[in-house]
Amino acid sequence: MTLDQKDVTTLGAVVPDWCAPPAPTGAPLTGRYAALEALDADAHAAALFKAFDRHDALWDYMPYGPFATAQAYHRWVDQTVRKGDPLFYAIRDLHSGLLGGVASYLRIDRANGTIEVGHINFGPQLQRTRAATEAIFLMMEWAFSAGYRRFEWKCNALNLPSRRAAQRFGFSYEGVFRQAVISKGRNRDTAWFAMIDAEWPALRTAFERWLAPQNFDADGRQKQALGTFTTPVRVADDPAL
Repeated sequence: MTLDQKDVTTLGAVVPDWCAPPAPTGAPLTGRYAALEALDADAHAAALFKAFDRHDALWDYMPYGPFATAQAYHRWVDQTVRKGDPLFYAIRDLHSGLLGGVASYLRIDRANGTIEVGHINFGPQLQRTRAATEAIFLMMEWAFSAGYRRFEWKCNALNLPSRRAAQRFGFSYEGVFRQAVISKGRNRDTAWFAMIDAEWPALRTAFERWLAPQNFDADGRQKQALGTFTTPVRVADDPAL
């Protein structure tokens, strides 16, 4: 074994010419089906509250909500967007023109090239649509194009729909952090998923194939599931699913 080989096997590979990527700024992200706009209380809160209203189960695994009034949600948005991390987007379905949900970048670690997507909350009209999937794809694409090495997804380990979504999107399962946090007075074990830059070219192709108009029939039903395309790229599957 040469000295260089020993360095790699015992100390890890050198990351050559590493340069920290920029922080996300909230610049618009637009695709074929979805448009993401930096969340703004005055511009978005009323429409988003309407999308979420009377669907209290949407907040079950969130550390906040539900909100009783549009005014309460407006205040929460106004306070939250001032923080910068998380950096929230409002998601607009370009087919309907309606705002239907939010997602954010968070735990933005420029020094190590790691960024997370989270606080994902889609109202019923956005769920299971091409716009919903493309919104997450657009956030992935920006992150890897900007130079991030690792893109993370974390969720309450009891939230099986979120764990299924992570796997469908091509995130690889990395384990469960037990007693990670206390949320709304309850214990939360956190399931971890991630994808890395070496996997992104294949995952980008998977998303592009799924999002292609020819993958949908005249009624908008998918011909092939996204998981069909992402499964070969994942390096570890969630044993709970």
